[in-house]
Amino acid sequence: MVEHLKTYGVISSEKVAEVMEGIDRAFFVPDGNAPYYDSPMPIGYNATISAPHMHATCLQLLEENLQPGMHALDVGSGTGYLTACFALMVGPQGRVVGVEHIPELVASSISNIQKSAAAPLLKEGSLSVHAGDGRLGWPEHAPYDAIHVGAAAPEIPQALIDQLKPGGRMVIPVGSIFQDLKVIDKNLDGSLSVRNETSVRYVPLTSRDVQLRGG
Repeated sequence: MVEHLKTYGVISSEKVAEVMEGIDRAFFVPDGNAPYYDSPMPIGYNATISAPHMHATCLQLLEENLQPGMHALDVGSGTGYLTACFALMVGPQGRVVGVEHIPELVASSISNIQKSAAAPLLKEGSLSVHAGDGRLGWPEHAPYDAIHVGAAAPEIPQALIDQLKPGGRMVIPVGSIFQDLKVIDKNLDGSLSVRNETSVRYVPLTSRDVQLRGG
């Protein structure tokens, strides 16, 4: 899978390649799915796990903000795959928080991570996954050097902007019918620089009840 993504130019970073090879996606997709196929997959509860090329894209966009010792927030952490990748990147001196509003997905993601190379980080406490409304972030371990949002917001949640460290970067899909993956850099003076990376199609970032109703 990683070699395929390198061949097609999706992965140019050796660090991202190493981390994606280190966290086996097979532990994070539902049984019966082809784990290395470059496609999003349903994980239940009207949620999906993103395609590997999207995970690679987000890891590369955030690589400079996932250095050892840094803090990262993964909103809509789903199966826990990208959360585990973040944890390997920031290491035991860093802090990674996953927030997911479906409690059953939180429980299964913790189980998935326990089978993976990120298991020691979960055990030591530098990686944690919580049930909550990701639109509100997770203030306890803020500010964050890196914030990733795995569902499309109609607009950028203010709480996430507030919890982004000056010098930090957020990657978030924004839009409803048409969505753009936005890269938001918080400058040292607190101002924001925003650019569109690519057009995307994510499930909506919404309340638990609306998601369970299917929109």
